[in-house]
Amino acid sequence: MRLGRRVAAGAAVVATLVARAVPVAAQGQGESVDRVVAVVGNAPILESQVQEEIFGRQQGGMAPPTDTAAFRRQVLNDLIDQEVVVQVAARDTTIKVTDQDVADAVENRYREVRRSFTSEVDFRRELQSAGFGTPEEYRRWLSDQQRRRILQNKYFETVRDRGQLKPVTPTERELRDYFDRAPDRGQRPAAVAFRQLVVTPRPSAAAKAVARALADSIATALRAGGDFAVAARRYSMDPGSAVQGGDLGWFRRGQMVRAFDAVAFALKPGTISDPVETPFGYHIIQVQRVQPTEVNARHILIMPAVTREESDSARELAEQLRAAVAVGAPMDSLQRLYSDPEEERNFDLFPIDQLPPSYGPVVQSDSGQLTAVFRLDAADSLRSKYLFALVTEKRAAGPLRFEDVRDQLRTRVGQDLALKRYMEHLRRLAYVDIRTEGTTAELRRP
Repeated sequence: MRLGRRVAAGAAVVATLVARAVPVAAQGQGESVDRVVAVVGNAPILESQVQEEIFGRQQGGMAPPTDTAAFRRQVLNDLIDQEVVVQVAARDTTIKVTDQDVADAVENRYREVRRSFTSEVDFRRELQSAGFGTPEEYRRWLSDQQRRRILQNKYFETVRDRGQLKPVTPTERELRDYFDRAPDRGQRPAAVAFRQLVVTPRPSAAAKAVARALADSIATALRAGGDFAVAARRYSMDPGSAVQGGDLGWFRRGQMVRAFDAVAFALKPGTISDPVETPFGYHIIQVQRVQPTEVNARHILIMPAVTREESDSARELAEQLRAAVAVGAPMDSLQRLYSDPEEERNFDLFPIDQLPPSYGPVVQSDSGQLTAVFRLDAADSLRSKYLFALVTEKRAAGPLRFEDVRDQLRTRVGQDLALKRYMEHLRRLAYVDIRTEGTTAELRRP
């Protein structure tokens, strides 16, 4: 792995790192001084930085440029833009980059790089080849790189929040040009569009009352000083979080079901909630930490018992609804009345290779066909859901077309154009010049 900004491998790694650490000079050919190729404010940009960036992009998988001079100009422009943003961000007193921010970023990057080497000896040998005498010296270099990266990221977060990045709607020509310039457009996967109706077994009122009573007693015990993690491991029926003491990690509003979200984002840290009913059962929630847009919480899930009769009733209902659709009943109306609200109803050209194995009947059906009823298995087989699907379109794998990505491109190109215009604004306010061999001239964007 390359120890600089991008991932590389083998001998190319060493070459990249040496390019970063050693001034531009022919090996074994006397002394040479790294040349200043541009100045931003009072900060120089060196030829070695340009060469490092060029090498890094090529090692990162980019196709060789057909016009190397134009490519070099673009790389230099990108480095200048980065320096302009860093200097503007450093002057903005509302943007704070703490030492802890930098230390965390450095530690994450350092560990990532270190894990790519099988031994400490190999790691230190690579550092020395790159011109870093010790791991501490490498950490100091990383600190500078990460501080600059965080400054840039926070600056653009700030200008977006201020509404200074004005939305730009790209023209059809701009979208097409962006698509045509893509060096590798890739392949579109085989995909299927379908509508599904999912029936979930419904527990009885008595079973729900028993589950609610258990959830109430657990919440009472926790408020009296009980250990939440221990209780979660013992009682919670959420297999994903129970083994973690109920921990759900950080999540944003909208990632959980509505009733859960409403309570989680209203709780004060440390408070134990009353049982919260959702389609999954009853949740006891404790928020541990909060941030402006997300919370870190844990929960205990108590699910009402489901009987064999209730499971069989769900399957029979799914069969009846399928029969109704087969003779002309409107699928959308039946979905609204009977389909599990926590399951997606409609899928628009979903990649076939990403469908779970249980969706085999969908994959095997042709466009316009109604599948047989099939089952979505649960850990407790009595909680398995039953569903059928109407396949509305199937698409074979093939080269990616402009029409396949037009909507995604519209967002991406619009963001790029907004950023380009804003950078042009910043560049007009900054002192920037380029220095070629023996001359100095104002830098023009290509």
